Amino acid sequence: MTTPRVLFVCVHNAGRSQMASGYLRELAGDRIEVRSAGSEPRESLNPVAVAAMAEDGIDITGRTPAVLTDDDVRASDVVITMGCGDACPIFPGKRYEDWQLDDPAGQELPGGVASATTSALGSSP
Repeated sequence: MTTPRVLFVCVHNAGRSQMASGYLRELAGDRIEVRSAGSEPRESLNPVAVAAMAEDGIDITGRTPAVLTDDDVRASDVVITMGCGDACPIFPGKRYEDWQLDDPAGQELPGGVASATTSALGSSP
């Protein structure tokens, strides 16, 4: 059996998609291959996202924002977008979901971002 591949996509790949991928890695372990990317990635992670994840005991400091490529989408079974609009390529046979999550950029440490992400995942870490 092949390992399912999930790709989380947001514009900057510095907050929402990094947080969601961190939670899924924590929850799924090696049962799911988890990746994240952005249509216009930043140079580094959003410190608010890093702090919110640390509150839940999940370390994403080693992650780096990555640019979204067609190959990323082709290699994925499920593509979960978070505000990337038309920047995400659509390929037949892929499952797509769009999560409406606020961008943590420029915000104080919000309790809502972490809980909204785990809520969307259907679990809590």
